[in-house]
Amino acid sequence: MAPDGQNAEGRRGSQAADRSCAPYAVDPETLAAEAREASDFLKALGHEGRLLMLYHLCERDHTVTELEQLIMSRQAAVSQQLARLRHEKLVTTRRDGNQIIYSLADPKVREMIAVIQRLFRGA
Repeated sequence: MAPDGQNAEGRRGSQAADRSCAPYAVDPETLAAEAREASDFLKALGHEGRLLMLYHLCERDHTVTELEQLIMSRQAAVSQQLARLRHEKLVTTRRDGNQIIYSLADPKVREMIAVIQRLFRGA
């Protein structure tokens, strides 16, 4: 860092961040719609139990019973949270005999879990 507070590239420390998230030439309506969609997505992830289920579903598909055991929660609570994830179209189901198998429906979930793990593991 130079004496004037700038780094070697001539950018100020806090301003040196990547500008790829700037709105650039996006019109306000498109930007608002994008923010609304992202907000809904993040709200769905913003519950510890749902997030744990998604962590496990990133590894492989699971039944409700398996998810109950993995996150150590009651069947009713797991089913309620899975219903929310289905409603948000983040998971999908298929039937195998009398069991319902859950899997990720949106590839953004896997990407977001990877980002969360990178940011918070060992933090």
